[in-house]
Amino acid sequence: MRVQHLFTACIIAVGVPGAVLAQQPAPRTSGAYMNTSFVGLMDFGWSTEPDVGSLQLGDHDPRVRGFSIPNGELALDGTVDPYFKGFTNIVYKLDAQGETGVELEEMYFLTTSLPGNLQLKGGQFFAEFGRQNPQHPHAWAFADEPLVLHRMFGPEGLRSQGLRLSWLVPTSWYTEATVGVFNSAGGTTFSFRSDESAEIHGGAPDERDVRDPADLLVVPRVATSFDLSSTQTLLVGVSGAFGPNSSGPDARTQIYGTDLYWKWKSPRAHQGFPFVSFQAEGMTRRYTAGRRVSSENPNVTFSDEVLRDQGAYAQVVWGIKPLVVAGLRGEFATGSVAAFASPTRANRVRVSPNLTWYPTEFSKFRLQYNYDFRDGLGPDHSVWMQIEFLLGAHAAHKF
Repeated sequence: MRVQHLFTACIIAVGVPGAVLAQQPAPRTSGAYMNTSFVGLMDFGWSTEPDVGSLQLGDHDPRVRGFSIPNGELALDGTVDPYFKGFTNIVYKLDAQGETGVELEEMYFLTTSLPGNLQLKGGQFFAEFGRQNPQHPHAWAFADEPLVLHRMFGPEGLRSQGLRLSWLVPTSWYTEATVGVFNSAGGTTFSFRSDESAEIHGGAPDERDVRDPADLLVVPRVATSFDLSSTQTLLVGVSGAFGPNSSGPDARTQIYGTDLYWKWKSPRAHQGFPFVSFQAEGMTRRYTAGRRVSSENPNVTFSDEVLRDQGAYAQVVWGIKPLVVAGLRGEFATGSVAAFASPTRANRVRVSPNLTWYPTEFSKFRLQYNYDFRDGLGPDHSVWMQIEFLLGAHAAHKF
């Protein structure tokens, strides 16, 4: 009551009668709600590679031998009014030195009543490129991000500030077309107009401004899903990402991707088990690098060239019985020969089996082994235990 009286007094102080405040409450929908949740993630393990960060490249991967806390996620979502929903995701994490980092990972609105099966999304959010990029770590089937996602999008995935328009195509099966337009600068636009992309081309980043709409990042996607039978579902998608990069005033990057997800669920399933799912993504990048001065040696200049990278992963997940899941993932990433021998573009292969136990829907324990092979460095072996817990009601994720 004291807060309400203080708010009323403030309104009166600026010349609005308190009676008007009482008569004109802020409009809300009768079904207004807000979910609040917190997801905590901890990793523990060991690797034959002392510099774990050179193997585990993702921002939410295990960081050191011993204990890592790569992700603590505070999420808020709910209705705003009859026209919008809102979502905010704040992430806390500890780096390899145990220092705390905080970031506004996502904050966006979604429209709820546009005509023509259209929906607009705006704010900061993950680009809807492929299957895994838009997912948060607690939704991953493995303890680390696939190699190809780091190769294309960097340690934090592809996300930025922008707008996304989606259209649910009026077909008898699910088909959705989306196009996002984003700022192309910053560490989360790794392959584009970011300083971090110097790891790709080896030159001093070009300080290019946004001169026209062509200097923005455009991410289109089309995905379709249909039932193969009463127990099988298939989803396929194609994605693209096109924008400028930091190697020169007119240099550009093109990324193409295709993805597939298949799931079988027993007609006699109990609590969703048993089931088998298969997921795969393949990506290729064409990075046009301009003439640039080496960031390490100003006496060295690299000529114009086109850097080509590609990679893929495939994973199968088997829900053996209620709350016990086994998984196996194989993956690779390769890059063409270039004037600058970037460690981030070196050829790599990795195989990862794991086993996950869910005591309840609010917690999980995962054991994972990684076999890594890097050209010129040979094999490495890692074992990771992952523990996760959920507090509160977390918003559902897309299928």
